[in-house]
Amino acid sequence: MRIGERFTSLRESWRPGHGLLVLPLALIALITVLDILSGKDVQLGPLLVIAPALSASFAGPTLTAVIGALAVAAETFIVQHLGVLETRNSAVQISAIAVLSTLTVFFCLARERRGRQLAQVRTVAEAAQQVLLWPLPERIGPLRVASLYLPAEDEALIGGDLYAITRVEGGTRVLIGDVRGKGLAAIGEAAVLLGAFREAAHQQTALPALASALERSVSRYQADFEPEGEAGEPFVTALLLEIPDEGTIGRMTSCGHPPPLLLGAGRSVTVPRLRPAPPLGVGALGPAQYPVDPFDFGDGDTLLLYTDGVIEARDRGGAFYPFAERAARWTDSSPEVLVHHLRRDLLAHVGGRLGDDAAVIAIRRQPVVAEPHPFVKAVHLDGVRGGAGDPVARADGDGPGASAA
Repeated sequence: MRIGERFTSLRESWRPGHGLLVLPLALIALITVLDILSGKDVQLGPLLVIAPALSASFAGPTLTAVIGALAVAAETFIVQHLGVLETRNSAVQISAIAVLSTLTVFFCLARERRGRQLAQVRTVAEAAQQVLLWPLPERIGPLRVASLYLPAEDEALIGGDLYAITRVEGGTRVLIGDVRGKGLAAIGEAAVLLGAFREAAHQQTALPALASALERSVSRYQADFEPEGEAGEPFVTALLLEIPDEGTIGRMTSCGHPPPLLLGAGRSVTVPRLRPAPPLGVGALGPAQYPVDPFDFGDGDTLLLYTDGVIEARDRGGAFYPFAERAARWTDSSPEVLVHHLRRDLLAHVGGRLGDDAAVIAIRRQPVVAEPHPFVKAVHLDGVRGGAGDPVARADGDGPGASAA
């Protein structure tokens, strides 16, 4: 039983890279044979140090140490077979292989420790992303939603772009924004804005009042935590939307944020009329200074929200990403498929690396299908089964045909 458990544990700990151990083992065997056949005049034993160095590229410290020990043993066997074991040159060669193998093992240990640290940092970053930038629901009210977030910094999962969506009485409110700057430096301000929106969206009855509340939150944060040397520079662009459950007229307020794209059937792409107010954090504005712009959002339409990182993405030749033109290719796709195509196409345009954080939200209004009342459905099905007669009486279990059913 213990042998079986040990075999199972060994099999589970085996990694795909372990199969590459054949290469250093074969190298040790080959060098050993060639050195013995070449005689005392040609010394190939020092090349054995290549084996542990090669193992370090794909194996851990334990296996690298094993390969290093085999290399030292092979060199010892070679010089003993050639009868030069007690010479000073042989001692130096064996010692050199042993020292270099030991250094290689220490390198593996340091690499694994750094790998564990990076994995822990990534775990914390993923947890922070879940806390700050909540995943958007696939369905909310009559809307179907999909989102895309691409941070500019390699080690960051979140940055200065932000979005949120929440249900309010009679509809849905959406926020998408972009903090000046990118990556980790903008996370604090993004967190403040997200928290303020999630709270104020349920307290303010109109979009201008909501925008004014967000302005006050951003201004307070800048007053308390504004970095030195950046006075007056930080700001946040934001777009607030209100989509009613009934009717096709939505409303939006822009705080320096670009307008959304409205995708319709047949590759139709339009830009709703927008009168933007200044970005948040530039100056304290009252609700009267935030315009509200209506837009038509009917069943089957898709609203595409985005940040500057999308439309300002450049290829190697300096050309901007043709966002509206590319989005027109997938106007009939679901939000999930649309976002998938945009992600792949955008990364292909920039060569796999963005210069700024980028976020996209696709929102489609689904036609509301009226479900028949359960009583009516039962009457209909029962009427089909029972044939002629009074369907209402049969559904209640009374009347002619009830006992036959």
